[in-house]
Amino acid sequence: MSNEKHSRHEDIDAVVAFQRGLGLTGIVDVHTHFMPKRVMDKVWSYFDSAGPLTGVEWPIRYRLEEDVRLDRLRSYGVRAFTSMIYPHKPDMAAWLNQWSIEFAARNPDCLHTSTFYPEPDAGDYVRLALEAGTRVFKSHIQVGDYDPNDPLLDGVWGVLEDTGTPIVIHCGSGPAPGRFTGPAPIAALLARFPRLRLVIAHMGMPEYTEFLHLAQQYDRVLLDTTMAFTDFIGEAAPLRAADLPLLRDTGDRILFGSDFPNIPYPYAHALEAVARLGLGDDWVRGVCHDNAARLFDL
Repeated sequence: MSNEKHSRHEDIDAVVAFQRGLGLTGIVDVHTHFMPKRVMDKVWSYFDSAGPLTGVEWPIRYRLEEDVRLDRLRSYGVRAFTSMIYPHKPDMAAWLNQWSIEFAARNPDCLHTSTFYPEPDAGDYVRLALEAGTRVFKSHIQVGDYDPNDPLLDGVWGVLEDTGTPIVIHCGSGPAPGRFTGPAPIAALLARFPRLRLVIAHMGMPEYTEFLHLAQQYDRVLLDTTMAFTDFIGEAAPLRAADLPLLRDTGDRILFGSDFPNIPYPYAHALEAVARLGLGDDWVRGVCHDNAARLFDL
């Protein structure tokens, strides 16, 4: 067996063993990235350059062809995943959404994902995306460098609030703060649209406490575990011991996310980082499968 095949088998076996240990029959991963190849290549180049939004060496662990990445997720036992896409400029979101329609049609285990940007036609193409079967949206406040309270997004938030569609939103100030990141803009948004089903990406890293408090205040707010609690994050964004009771109490609204393929460590480590919080097997089973299965009616 070649080293590459051996490494692949070890990688898969570690994830399968994790599930067996918990009695899980699958994983739902709400934060995985599939994009048009030219976009993904640019994202990887950005990580390779340790760009200002990362600022650290970030080797892409799963830099594989799209079909190989899909096979890897399925080999892990991931029964549903997303295609997190996001624009960094105007006139890009609608094109990404069209690509996502085709990707979801080819891959029925993908939760059809769309995105948006503050621009005059945002409300129109978000409605079209919903009509096409979108089940989750992605908003990236850091990369998009936009205010979630921009009036151009009011129509978007309104329709997403009315439909109860989840929005995975990167709004925390990690790994580097942006002009509109942090809990304050999201608190202002929720004050205007309190029924939004926001999924705070990366647990709102590093502002875990503030975003957990928002989840306690608004019962439709959820959080995903993407990269949080891992060795790679370590002391850059540590979880305070005082936050563990908040995590436990909000356990039915914490969802597993990996950031696959753009992670610098094995997939299994993302799962182990959740388990080693010590909040109990039932809590971990909810995070890794049951909560998202309930949210998306899987």
